[in-house]
Amino acid sequence: MKKIYQEWIEKAEGDFNSANREIRARKNPNYDAACFHAQQCVEKYLKALLQKTQTYLPKIHDLNNLLSMLIDEVPSLEFYRNDLKLLTAYAVEFRYPGESATKADAKECEK
Repeated sequence: MKKIYQEWIEKAEGDFNSANREIRARKNPNYDAACFHAQQCVEKYLKALLQKTQTYLPKIHDLNNLLSMLIDEVPSLEFYRNDLKLLTAYAVEFRYPGESATKADAKECEK
């Protein structure tokens, strides 16, 4: 189990680095991608914790649902629930035509 836990962490770190690169890009920043990768980063960290504490790992992307599955094990995560609601929307909100992330949206993801 330790190996898969570490793989989730490594994937989360990759998304974290991708989000940060896009937020800080001076030429042609892709704020949509920054927001998406920020959401993916948190999702993968939560799934790493789930992998470590439970055997069941759902194939869902809703960060608050994942958080709810962890609250008994890590109650202090409740503090992040409102932020996770915002990030969950970024998993799909900016991936398709009609909506685009702004620099302010991307900066909000940094928090």
